[in-house]
Amino acid sequence: MTALRRLCRAELKGFDEVMAYGMPAYQRDGAAEIAFASQKQYISFYLMRTDVREAFEERLADQDMGKGCLRFRKPEAVDLDLVRDLLRATAARPGEVC
Repeated sequence: MTALRRLCRAELKGFDEVMAYGMPAYQRDGAAEIAFASQKQYISFYLMRTDVREAFEERLADQDMGKGCLRFRKPEAVDLDLVRDLLRATAARPGEVC
């Protein structure tokens, strides 16, 4: 969780770090685009930008993915390189939040 927060803070320049629905979230212009949480069975990484999810469709194909949630079953399974790339794509330009 600490590594995810550090990565979000480093990559999401110009975003506000807020608490939303009991989890850290990163918003731009009042809309949360990224969030993460520790659940009972996994760590959830919420990517609320459909354009970014679509752009990374191939890399996300083998991941445990919900509608807007990337799930990592174990903390050591968090693919920080993938998360960094998703954050950079999110930060690169505004987009519609689902």
